[in-house]
Amino acid sequence: MMGKFEITKRKNGEFQFNLKAGNGQVILASEGYTTKGACQNGIESVKKNSSDDTKFERKTSSNDKPYFTLKATNGQVIGTSEMYESVASRDNGIESVKKNGPDAEVSDLS
Repeated sequence: MMGKFEITKRKNGEFQFNLKAGNGQVILASEGYTTKGACQNGIESVKKNSSDDTKFERKTSSNDKPYFTLKATNGQVIGTSEMYESVASRDNGIESVKKNGPDAEVSDLS
């Protein structure tokens, strides 16, 4: 099963998207956007950039949990992963975004 982007609306009225793998797990989450159009642009940016390994930044949180961000061409972060228990799990998450991101369908739940 292919992955999909889900657009939702936050309590504060902002829009966000999650990229979910085929199994329903969230593999990338966006920031909040003030308009749905900006959120949809963020999704397009993920589709465009997620196949490029150089756009992924592999990081470690302050409590030593591996995670990653995906950046657009201009260096802006367009998505952030969950915190992982191991570097191997994080790297699997990156591979999952690479696999699912470019062709995932968009589901608008907002």
